[in-house]
Amino acid sequence: MTVYKHNTDESKGKIVYNVGIVKGIVRLAVEDIEGVAIQNKKKGAKTNSDSIKVSVSPNGTIDVIVNVDVCYGYSIPDVAYNIQRNIKHSVESMSKYKIGNIDVKVNGVKFLEEHVVND
Repeated sequence: MTVYKHNTDESKGKIVYNVGIVKGIVRLAVEDIEGVAIQNKKKGAKTNSDSIKVSVSPNGTIDVIVNVDVCYGYSIPDVAYNIQRNIKHSVESMSKYKIGNIDVKVNGVKFLEEHVVND
């Protein structure tokens, strides 16, 4: 189990974050963006690790890779930018870590059932 350590100058201790906590913050930040379809976390499966990857770079910042689908009718560049902005804000404000790179990989476009034409 991977943990991330954050040393604080104000105290004589350290704060340890489990990787699941950081992934959870990232997941909530992504789900908050309109027009995004992210894989649902399945109990007992590694689906969550496939859609969100979090790692610590050598300089101590957190790098994130997110795989998403964009809903039909939304601008892909705008959605990707909003995902990056929201992840950066959420992680840095909730964990005091600094974000390095945020890569958003768009796997495809999700068509809502009301937009699908059946023959």
